[in-house]
Amino acid sequence: MEAALNGLMALADPHLLALIFAATLGGVLVGALPGLNATTGVALLLPFTITMDPVPAIAILTTIYCAATFAGAITAILINTPGTSASATTCLDGYPLAQRGEAGRALGMAAVSSTIGGIISVVCLMAAAPLMARAAYNFAPPEYFALTVFGLSMLATIGDGSPIKNILSGAFGVVIATVGIDLLTSVERFTFGMNELSEGIPFVPVMIGVFGISELLVQADNLHVERKPVIMKAIMLPSREDYKRVWKTILRSSGIGTFIGILPAEGATVASMIGYNEAKRWSKNPEEFGKGSLEGIAGSEAANNSATGGAMVPTLALGIPGSPTAAVILAGLMVHGLRPGPTMFTEQADFAFAIFWSMMLVNVIFFFIGLWGAKIFARVTLIPIQILWPIVFIFSIVGAYALEQSMMDVWIAIGSGILGFFMRRHGFSVVPMAIGLILGGMLETRLGQSMVMLDEKWWLMLTRPLSLFFFVLTVLALFGPMVWGRLFKQRSPLKSTGE
Repeated sequence: MEAALNGLMALADPHLLALIFAATLGGVLVGALPGLNATTGVALLLPFTITMDPVPAIAILTTIYCAATFAGAITAILINTPGTSASATTCLDGYPLAQRGEAGRALGMAAVSSTIGGIISVVCLMAAAPLMARAAYNFAPPEYFALTVFGLSMLATIGDGSPIKNILSGAFGVVIATVGIDLLTSVERFTFGMNELSEGIPFVPVMIGVFGISELLVQADNLHVERKPVIMKAIMLPSREDYKRVWKTILRSSGIGTFIGILPAEGATVASMIGYNEAKRWSKNPEEFGKGSLEGIAGSEAANNSATGGAMVPTLALGIPGSPTAAVILAGLMVHGLRPGPTMFTEQADFAFAIFWSMMLVNVIFFFIGLWGAKIFARVTLIPIQILWPIVFIFSIVGAYALEQSMMDVWIAIGSGILGFFMRRHGFSVVPMAIGLILGGMLETRLGQSMVMLDEKWWLMLTRPLSLFFFVLTVLALFGPMVWGRLFKQRSPLKSTGE
């Protein structure tokens, strides 16, 4: 309780409040711009937070995460183009409502659903993260190694490509993480005589490259696309009848989003899809979905915004990112010398709760911005891509250089961007690679510590209950869907024959 109060008192700093408000505006701007998303925004801003104190730095990053996730609904509803992938399902019902002249009503429902979902997820974050950290406090290196392997196994489902391509992308990220001097043996690996690589490939330039510069190259193919925004008169809060129709949907999707967010490497996009599908499944009027249903908007927006708080639970409590954006925030924590995990809630509890309260605050702020500022932010969609993305490129280069004032970081960012572009062109998602880079260092460190602890008898990890539990989960995550699919195919002909 004392840590929670101290964290709340940290928000009494006017300078921090001003930064959070400015970051909320920036996050809404990022989320409202088609092509940009929360991950790109956080990655671009990360280098500029290096010189800040840890609390305002991480508070700004999480603020952009929450605000950009909500703002994706603005363009989804007004121009049928989701500002972020997490708002893709919002297009299905938001744009039909806008075409009927009810864009204000749709945006009002999106703002209310997003705020409720975000607040519920932060409350769950405050309760679940310390409990999870307490449970993990007695973890030894073998348990952490098994947990990291399980986190890597979840990469199969996080990207846009096939599970195999996602795993290959993640494995490549792990290989990149081996560059540099091995801390256990002091052997240089893949440095090619360059001293700048002796400490490994830095996280920040890679994040800027794969999420910022690669998106610039992808968007270069969309220069001919014209977007015609829908005319909107005013934002309307949901009526009492609307609340009666959607309150169960909002609560259900908030629970779904929080749970999906907690799962390592899932995130808001998966949560929004499941939230939308479940809203349709439980609706009394499923035939309205896809034609302008408020329940569809509520189900999607409550789920994707609640996933933001859920994603921070494993990120802070275990050091395993719960989403692509959380992976970038995890890199920010590491750059500031913070160690996510059980010790954060014993040695740095005030910091953790300051972040929790800042996330609570931003959910309230973007509610009012969504109600009174959506019409203004909708105009940013008129910015030509030919102007927007060169600005993004300049920010990318400046951000990469600002970290260590090193041209090597700039070349790493550019190289990562080109690599990310070709990966995406050939169906490989860059998200697993980025998370693999972060988890790869943890994996190697925990394995080395485990081998020392177990006297190089690696099979003894299977005799430890928690390690065995995570290894079993890893096997189920990798092979369970394939086995289940084959069993289902074998049973289907038998069932049809019997009928």
